Amino acid sequence: WETCWFKVELSIPLAWAGREVHFVWESDGEGMVWQDAQPVQGLTKEGEKTSYILTRSLKESEPHSLTLYVELACNGLFGAGKGSMIAPPDPDRRVTLSKAELVVFNRDVYELLVDLEILLDMAQLLGEENQRSFQALYTANQMVNVCDVMDPSTFPAARDLAAAIFSQRNGESQHTIHAMGHCHIDSAWLWPYEETIRKCARSWVTVVHLMEHNPELTFACSQLGLIPVLWQAQQFEWVRSWYPGLYARIQDFVAKGQFVPVGGTWVEMDGNLPSGESMVRQFLQGQRFFQEQFGRICSEFWLPDTFGYSAQLPQLMRGCGIRRFLTQKLSWNLVNSFPHHTFFWEGIDGSQVLTHFPPGDSYGMHGRVEEMLKTVKNNKDKGRVNHSAFLFGFGDGGGGPTQKMLDRMKRMSNTDGLPRVQISTPDQLFSVLEKESSQLCTWVGELFLELHNGTYTTQAQIKKGNRECERILHDVEVLSSLAVAQDSAFQYPASQLQRLWRLLLLNQFHDVLPGSCIQLVVEDALQYYTEIRRAGAQLQEEAVQSLCRDLLQPKARSTQSTLVLNTLPWERTEVISRPGPDGTETSALVTVPSMGYALVQEPFVPPQPVAVRKQEDGSITMENGVIAVCLDTMGHLTSLRLLDSGRSSVPDGCYANQFALFDDVPLYWDAWDVMDYHLQTRKPVTTLLKPLEITLAGGLRGSVRFSLQVGKSSTLTQEIILDAMCPYLRFLTQVEWKEAHKFLKVEFPVQVRSTNATYEIQFGHLQRPTHWNTSWDWARFEVWAHKWLDLSEHGFGVALLNDCKYGASAHRNVLSLSL
Repeated sequence: WETCWFKVELSIPLAWAGREVHFVWESDGEGMVWQDAQPVQGLTKEGEKTSYILTRSLKESEPHSLTLYVELACNGLFGAGKGSMIAPPDPDRRVTLSKAELVVFNRDVYELLVDLEILLDMAQLLGEENQRSFQALYTANQMVNVCDVMDPSTFPAARDLAAAIFSQRNGESQHTIHAMGHCHIDSAWLWPYEETIRKCARSWVTVVHLMEHNPELTFACSQLGLIPVLWQAQQFEWVRSWYPGLYARIQDFVAKGQFVPVGGTWVEMDGNLPSGESMVRQFLQGQRFFQEQFGRICSEFWLPDTFGYSAQLPQLMRGCGIRRFLTQKLSWNLVNSFPHHTFFWEGIDGSQVLTHFPPGDSYGMHGRVEEMLKTVKNNKDKGRVNHSAFLFGFGDGGGGPTQKMLDRMKRMSNTDGLPRVQISTPDQLFSVLEKESSQLCTWVGELFLELHNGTYTTQAQIKKGNRECERILHDVEVLSSLAVAQDSAFQYPASQLQRLWRLLLLNQFHDVLPGSCIQLVVEDALQYYTEIRRAGAQLQEEAVQSLCRDLLQPKARSTQSTLVLNTLPWERTEVISRPGPDGTETSALVTVPSMGYALVQEPFVPPQPVAVRKQEDGSITMENGVIAVCLDTMGHLTSLRLLDSGRSSVPDGCYANQFALFDDVPLYWDAWDVMDYHLQTRKPVTTLLKPLEITLAGGLRGSVRFSLQVGKSSTLTQEIILDAMCPYLRFLTQVEWKEAHKFLKVEFPVQVRSTNATYEIQFGHLQRPTHWNTSWDWARFEVWAHKWLDLSEHGFGVALLNDCKYGASAHRNVLSLSL
C-alpha cells in the first residue's frame, strides 16, 4: 500500500504543432498525474485509463516544456491479492512501469475504430432475422473498401458511411435507456480505508476532467456515487479534507447538475446487520452532509452492492425524505431469479418506495451494444414501463467512466434497431418511472439475497464490536440527555458523539461489518471499536457524575450502597454483581425503574431462591420458581420447563444447547458464503474436556460450567446461569477458535409447532417459514436476525436471545444460532 513518486519532465517537439498530444503511462499499479500541485488524471490500466491529454491541438503559444508528477501505488484496481483477486495481499508484491511515452494521438483513426466496433457489434448481435444486422455488416464492409489506412484523406468518406447508419432513427415505441456515469468505490475491501481516499481522488478527478470536455455527461456518485452518481458522504468528506482543490471543482459540477450526489447515507452500509438506530444515523449523517455541502438532500437511496435489504428499509427511507431506491444485487441470487426490475417495495409498516434494478444487472457497464440489448431483453417489466437505468464506468475499485464509453453511446443515442440511449440523471429516470407506475407490481417484505449468507457470521469480533458500540452510544445519549434535562449547565457532548457515530457508521460499510475484507481492514475496524468503547465509557462517566452528583457524594451514603442505572424503557428486576466491602464480588437482586436509577442498600430477598442440585447420574437440575432446567454432564439441556404452564420446552429424547460442527467449503466466495450443502456435513460436538460442575450453588444465582473440544484443536467453555425470578437461562460461551473451513452452530430443538419463526430486525420483527416447501423457502437455509429469534404457537413459545450474533435459522422445530 506504499506509493512512490516520479518527476516527469516533458519537452514537446515544435514539429507537433496542431496535433493532439498525450502523455502515456502504463503500469500494473494505480497512479495519479499531478500538475501545478493539483491532481489532474487517474491512471489505471485495468480501468482503461493509461494516458493524460496534454493538449488537443498544440498551439505555438502553449508551453512546450512542462513538469508533471506521477504518484504510483503498489496495488491494482482490485487490491494486491496473491494469485487471485480475493486472496490475501501479497507482502512481496512489486509494481512494474512498462511504458512512459510522449505521443501524438490520431483522433480520426480512433473515431473510425469506434464506428467500426459499433457496426460489427450490431451485425453480430442483432441476429440474422433482423435486416439491421445486415445493413450494419455491409456498411462496415464498404468502409473497409473505401478506407486506405495509409491515406488519411479517405477517412471522412468511411465515417460518412457509418454516420448514415447511426442517423436512421427509431420509432416512438422504442425502449429508452437512461445512461449515467457511475463509479462504485468500496470504502474498504481488498484495500484499507486509507487507500480508498486515493481511489476516490483518482476516480473523481478523471470524471471532472471528462465533464470539462463532455458537458452532457452526468455522473452519479455513490459513496457520496457521470452524471457521476456519488453516494457515500464519507468519501466526499475524505476528498474535501485531503484534496480541497479537487473538491472545489466537484462542487462546481454539482451546482451545474452534472455531478449528482445520490444515496443519502454516510457510507454504503450493510443492509441487514446495523440496528435501526444505526440506519437512521446513516441517513441523518449522510443527508445532513449533502445539505450542508451541496444545498440539497438526496431523494434516491442508492445501495447497489449490499448483501440483501431489510424489510424495515422502506419505512426508514420515507422517514428520511427518500421515496426512490436503486440496487442490482439481487441479480446475484443463486437459486431464484427475482421477478421484477421496476416495482414498489413495501416495508413492514406498509411504507412503499419506488424501486428500480438496472435490467443489465450491473453497475459497471462499458457502453457496448451487447449491454444495451441485454438491458432491453432482460427487463422483466416490459409493457409496464419503457425506461430503465444503465450505469456505466469501472467500479468496486473505482475507475469510473471513460471517453470511449461516452463515444460509443453517442452513436447509439437514437439508432434504428437499438434502444434509445440518453445521458440522464437519477431524478429524470425516476420521474418518468413515476409517471408510468400505475401498472407496477408490489413486493412485500425483505429483499433477501440468496448468496453470501456467511457474512452474518464471518469475523466474530467485528460483529461483537458493532453490537457493543451500538449499545454504548445509546447509553451515552440517554444519560447525557437526562443530565442536560436536569442541569442546563451540563454540556451535551454533541461533537464527540458525532465523531464516535461516524466511526461506527464507517465500520458498517458493506464489506467491513460483514467481514468480507482483508486483515488490514479488520485491524483498523477493531481499533475504531476500541476507541468508541474508550471514549464512550468516559462520556458515560461524565453524564452519570452530573446526573447523580449528589448521590455519589460519600456523605450521602451512610451505609454501603450501589447506584444502579437502567437505560432501557421498562422497569427491570435483575440480579447484579457488585463489589463487596472486602473487594469480592457479591450479588444483589434489584429493581430499577424505566430510564431511571435506584440506590441499592439492602437488596431484597427473592420469593424463591435458586436451587442447584447434582443428581446421581452426574446431571444437574436448577430451579428458581419460574423455570426448572436439567442439564447432562455434556452441558446439554435435556429439560426446560415453564413451571406455571407445566409445559416442557425440549422434546423427549432431544438435546438442546447442542453444539454442531459443519464443513464450510463454498464454491468461491470464501469469507462471504456458506452453501446449502454444508448442512449435509453436520457433526455433533461430543468430546468432553471438563464435565459439568456446579460453580454457584444457588441463592440469588446458580451456575454450572463445562468444557468441550471442538474440531481438531479448538476449545469451548460455557457457563450456564440461572438467576432468581428470571424467566430465562443464560449461556456465557467462550470459544478459542483454531479451525479452518469449519462452521460452528448451537442448536435448540423445542416442543413448539409453527410454520413460521419470528426474527428481530430493525425496529420490528419479521416472520420466515420453518419449512422448505418451495425454492424460495429453502434458499433461506441461513438467515440473519438481531437480538432474538422466536418459535411460538398459541399460548406458548420459546425464544433464543444473543448479545453479539446475527446468523441464525429455524427449520421445523430447531432454533439454531451460528457462532
